[in-house]
Parts: sequence; C-alpha cells; structure tokens
Amino acid sequence: MHYRQIPGTGLRVSELAFGNFIYGSSLWGKGPNDEAQGIRLQNRAFDLGVNFFDTADAYDNGRAENMMAETLRYAGRDNIILSTKFGYDFYGDPGGAGSHRERRQDFTPAFIRTALEQSLRRLQTDRIDLWQAHNLKLPQMRETLVATLDLLQQQGKIRAWGVALGPAIGWREEGVIALRQWKAATVQTVFNLLEQHPGREFCEIAQKLGTSGIISRVPHSSGILQDLYTTESTFTDHRKFRDRNWLVYGLRKVEKLRGIQKQHRCTLGQLAIKWLLTWPACISVQPNITSEDELKEFAAACDGQWLTAGEMNDIQTLVETDFGLGPDAHACDLKSSVSATGVTRSYYQAGEPVPELLRPARATPVSATL
Repeated sequence: MHYRQIPGTGLRVSELAFGNFIYGSSLWGKGPNDEAQGIRLQNRAFDLGVNFFDTADAYDNGRAENMMAETLRYAGRDNIILSTKFGYDFYGDPGGAGSHRERRQDFTPAFIRTALEQSLRRLQTDRIDLWQAHNLKLPQMRETLVATLDLLQQQGKIRAWGVALGPAIGWREEGVIALRQWKAATVQTVFNLLEQHPGREFCEIAQKLGTSGIISRVPHSSGILQDLYTTESTFTDHRKFRDRNWLVYGLRKVEKLRGIQKQHRCTLGQLAIKWLLTWPACISVQPNITSEDELKEFAAACDGQWLTAGEMNDIQTLVETDFGLGPDAHACDLKSSVSATGVTRSYYQAGEPVPELLRPARATPVSATL
C-alpha cells in the first residue's frame, strides 16, 4: 500500500480509502449481510494497509459511525485517519426505509456543533481527522460555515475539513469555490476514467495551488469499469438513476481500453484505480468494497505502477471524442447544484443542459499536469 499527504495537513492517507456508506443505504448496492461481517471487512482493510476510513453521520442514521468505532478500537485510534461528514439533519428528518429521497440539510453553526458532538460520541473518539460538508450545495456555501470549521479546527476537535460533492455528478462551481477561495483540505467528487468532468479540472486546480487533495468516489463508474454487466443488466439501486446510454455505451467504451489493461496485466477495476492515482492531486480512491475479494483486488492496484503520460493522453483523446461512438455516448455533462432556472437540485435525476457560462475551457493535456 502506498500513501499520500493531504496538502497543508499532517495527514498521510492510504491511496485506497474504505468507505462504509454501503452499510447505510440500499442505494449503493449490496454490502455485507450483517454488522459483524461489515466490521470484519473494515478490520481486514486495515490489515492490508488501509489507514483512511470514510464514513458519515447520516449513513443509516448513525449506525455506520458506530461500526467504525469498532475498527478504531481494533486498529488503535492513532493508526487511523478518520473521516466523517456532516450536514444532514437526520435527527429531525430520519427518512424512510428504502427511500432515495435526499433528507433535510442544516449547515448552521449551531447544528454543525451539535452534529460534531454526536459524531464524536458515536465514534468514541475525541477528534475527527477529516470532517467533510456532506453534499454541500451552492446556496449553502457561506463564510459562516468556513468560520465555524476553522474555529473547530483551532479547538482541536477536527484536524482538517473538506467538502463532499453530490449527490450526482458535477457540482463544479462548489468544487472551484472550495479549492480556490476556501482552500479546503479536500474535495471529494464523482471522478473516474469514463466520467472525467469536473474531477479532472479539480485535480488540475489542486495541483496548481498545492493546498488541497482530491478524493475520488464512484471510481468504477458504478461498476462499468469492473466488468460486472451485460446490456441486459437491470438495477434497483442508485444505478437506476443512470441514463441507459451509460450502460450500453459504457460496455463498448471499455473494450477500447483493453490494450492498456493488457499492458498493465491487471483487471479492469485495477486499471480504473491506477488511472486515478496517476493524477498527483488525487490523494485517495474510494470504491464500493462489498467483499474481501474486491478489497484485495483494489488494494493490489495501489502498488505505485501508474500509467504513462502517453497512455493518459490516449485515454483523454478517447474521452474527448466520446470514444468515437457519437454524441449519444457522451458522459454526463457538468452540473451545478443550481439549475439554469435557479432551482436547487437535491436529488438524483437525469442530466440537464448546462448553460455555456458554466462549461470549462478545454482541459489541459494530461502530460502537462503529471
């Protein structure tokens, strides 16, 4: 296992992160069958060199944090870089079983302090290493939030803070503000080989500024980059919100990556992780880990053997030309949390046209950023 420093902090995190969001919702697919099995998988990740664990207070309304406390005890608190999140008022809006509706959020200073104390209690610790604003949206990005987080950092209750963007792909404006204006320690976003925007731009900004790191979530494009599906596959979890072209054309896209995969003698899932870690600003990759086999596969990809500049540029050319498959194969466009009509998005939905002013300029060639 290799490790990377979160810029401006004393936090050195494993390139593979373990996120236990799979315990908090059926939205993310099937995880371990019971709590004890999930804790064993967390502990096994630590045994394989993973020191970066990411949870959230809202995952199963606190249950995932309770489970993480068991792994802190197993590994020893000082051996873990612990990340959790805040912003959902599940105390007042607990949600319903099986619901995919996004719950009420609260980023007021008073709620933030209450949420932190409750997380510390569930995690049975006195500090959070990385605290992330959970699915923060543009209208909620106020300086009072930054001031509150800076104060909690000064008090030693959190060591660093960042933002986790979503729920869907995009949230470019939020990420740019967090990186350029707030100098947040981390930005977590949907970022993978097939869905490069706006994650690639975030990596370019972070590397130029040297003040932040990027955490990739959904690194396998919801399983397309794991050789899991056929064109007949159907879904009942978060993947049902995907456009069907994601599946149909995604399966055709990966066939154009087989040559690079063969060169690296790895699985497609490992290639996806290697591509992400070739970006210097991508400090850690957080895939869905539902079994020990997946855990071993993904950990083995963090071996320091990254893609060459030529391979990265070949992939970039494929992405920018929609793999030669036509406009229907185009990945989800950039989105803000605010639609062109001024409505705040707060749930999974199909992509919408993006105003021209929100589109970034053509990305810098990859070889110039590595």
